[in-house]
Amino acid sequence: MIRPGRPEDAERLREIEREAGRRFADVGLPEIAADEPPAAERLEAYAAAGRCWVALDPDGAPAGYVIVDVVDGCAHVEQLSVLPHHQGQGLGRRLLGAVEAWGAGRGLRALTLTTFADVPWNRPLYEHLGFRCLAEDELGPGLAGVRDAEAAHGLDPSSRVAMRRELPARER
Repeated sequence: MIRPGRPEDAERLREIEREAGRRFADVGLPEIAADEPPAAERLEAYAAAGRCWVALDPDGAPAGYVIVDVVDGCAHVEQLSVLPHHQGQGLGRRLLGAVEAWGAGRGLRALTLTTFADVPWNRPLYEHLGFRCLAEDELGPGLAGVRDAEAAHGLDPSSRVAMRRELPARER
């Protein structure tokens, strides 16, 4: 089940992010594995603004989440994380479905995100889910700004890709 995030979910979402992030150490990105998740106050703000959704496991406990911004007229996935032992069960796909419905309901054109190009559960997974990599000349000013902010945070731009999935025209 997917439900809207609540401000009181913030600390649990931070735990999910930490646990999901540990996998990055296995692919040579220990600095990503050690990176702190968004502050609780930031996650609370996403929930209060209606831009956070939580995937629940069969027992009703949070097992994943997504937070979203609006960037260049698109629903931009700021962060999507699923607990490792719940990955491969479609939770990420369902979280993206919630984002798609939210974006379509606001007349947004597409979903966008940035991710690692060569991490198996990043770019290849999103391509499987219908996203395509954007060329540099396809980036709007907002998405270019997201990439710049990532670089300022220490992420190597050559290891990252910006991706986009159009929203079906009938839903806009």
